[in-house]
Amino acid sequence: LPLTTQARLLRVLESGEFIKVGSSTVQRANVRIVAATNVDMVRAVSEGRFREDLYYRLSTVSISIPPLRDRGADIPLLARKFAADFAERYTMPRITFDDTARQLLMAYRWPGNVRQLKNVVEQMALFHAGDNIDSAMLRTYLPGNGGAGLAPVHVGAGDNPHDYALEREMLLGMIVRLQQQIDSLRERLDHTSSAHTPFIDTVETRDAASAPVQSSSIVKFEPFCSPLRVPAQERVRDVDVSASPTTLEETERETIRRALERNGGRRKATAAELNISERTLYRKIKEYGME
Repeated sequence: LPLTTQARLLRVLESGEFIKVGSSTVQRANVRIVAATNVDMVRAVSEGRFREDLYYRLSTVSISIPPLRDRGADIPLLARKFAADFAERYTMPRITFDDTARQLLMAYRWPGNVRQLKNVVEQMALFHAGDNIDSAMLRTYLPGNGGAGLAPVHVGAGDNPHDYALEREMLLGMIVRLQQQIDSLRERLDHTSSAHTPFIDTVETRDAASAPVQSSSIVKFEPFCSPLRVPAQERVRDVDVSASPTTLEETERETIRRALERNGGRRKATAAELNISERTLYRKIKEYGME
């Protein structure tokens, strides 16, 4: 905070009184302040960048959060937790860490703290889904020189920094896994669509005078992939093909027309019966010229 704002905050904490901007009425407040910072406050006070009286007013109960490098066995636990989270998010097998990787996790200084650990685990979760990570694999995702500087997070295998063989292998692995998921989804969709395919019964009839056989197709119509829910009395009734609509648009238009007739033109009731929103119904009525 600027020093002038620090003085105002101190006054509120000491007296519990404040005045809104543009007002002359003194109001009272009963609040508890929880303050967090990554600044060395003692040094800031000594340099005159923070009021000493406000510092002692705020630091009644101080909690020091150690950096990630000082949290020991917490680091592998956090890495395992992040690995589980990313496996669920990306629907991929979870990565695991062997003993050498866990030792490297605890030995590395993690200058970026928890954010850096989370980023590293996310990259490995994407490129090594289902693998058991060892120290050699983990080291390729950590900046060089013991974490000093901001080196690239990941470089290719070998001495040549432009060797992208490893990256290509990782991307191909991701593509293969995605293709497997697409194939599995396609099989489920095919199974679902085959279970809902409309069927046609062909009936041969003769008249009372033993006229030649005439064939007529009778359809038990149940639209598939239609945005409208056809009422039960419309679905179960056999419809002669010669009198039925020939396109999906005509079928939809006829369904809306009959539903409007059954509901006396009340659009809200018609939309509820067809299981669509009133806005969609209005758009369909205008589209089919039924206004």
